Amino acid sequence: MNPTDATALPQRVVIREMGLRDGLQSISQVVPTAAKIEWIRGAYEAGQREIEVGSFVPARLLPQLADTAEVLAFAQTLPGLKATVLVPNLKGAERAMECEAELMLLPLSASQAHSLANLRKTPDQVVEDIARIRDARDARGSRTQIEVGISTAFGCTIQGRVEPDEVVRLVEAVAAIGVDAISLADTVGYADPAMVRSLFEATLPVAGGKLDCGHFHDTRGLGLANVFAALQLGITRFDACIAGIGGCPHAPGASGNVATEDLAYMLASMGIDTGQDIDALLALRSQVERWLEGETFHGTLWRAGLPKTMKPEQQR
Repeated sequence: MNPTDATALPQRVVIREMGLRDGLQSISQVVPTAAKIEWIRGAYEAGQREIEVGSFVPARLLPQLADTAEVLAFAQTLPGLKATVLVPNLKGAERAMECEAELMLLPLSASQAHSLANLRKTPDQVVEDIARIRDARDARGSRTQIEVGISTAFGCTIQGRVEPDEVVRLVEAVAAIGVDAISLADTVGYADPAMVRSLFEATLPVAGGKLDCGHFHDTRGLGLANVFAALQLGITRFDACIAGIGGCPHAPGASGNVATEDLAYMLASMGIDTGQDIDALLALRSQVERWLEGETFHGTLWRAGLPKTMKPEQQR
């Protein structure tokens, strides 16, 4: 697809479910491991084939994700499921490789202030860590892929403006290191479609073909519009959370990612294949709401359901 052709859209898109990590890390209550396994099974049956199942961080920091190894082990029994984990440092990466995770997502904030608050390191120090993780991965012959998520790429609640040139510099730096994939994240919900188009246009030429994913929060109601802007440039992977759960600890009032079921519906309505069963996603949403009773949920499709004009073949 020609990224300058705004009328052409991908025929197939991958929706990566982030609810079990990005969603749960901002929720204080702990979901039992058995429920997480049922969650993954339900997501798999709904057609999801890429799920971020947790994060290898110290249990004292995120007890919600302390069972990541066990949850990952179950996910790895499902044929064709790409189970990914987030890792903040070399120690977490070593655990991901020991557990033979297919992909580990490394966060790299484009905001100096956010990086210091989140990881206590500057962005350049994090880039050096990513290089060490790549070296460690290669030295042990691990097959675990490395994806770098450029967080706060569109702005930061602590620092404010994040210069696009800084995002371009960081994308170019991690591409040169030899990571396998790169994503741009609107961590705090500041982006609009024009910003999305401009930043992806600036970063795609320096990413070496590795930038293929957008991570958008719906904090100010523009999540799906931002997805569409990235779609027009040929981006074919998007992160989402069932029921729109989650947020960022450094973004007060921020909602989670775009709701998985809303994103799946929009793409299906546009004739773009995701392989996901929307009715099954809505049923999973109801189950997640029971597991997380009392929490705040987002999204809109669950209120009105599918339109009568949608053909059955579009619903999956």
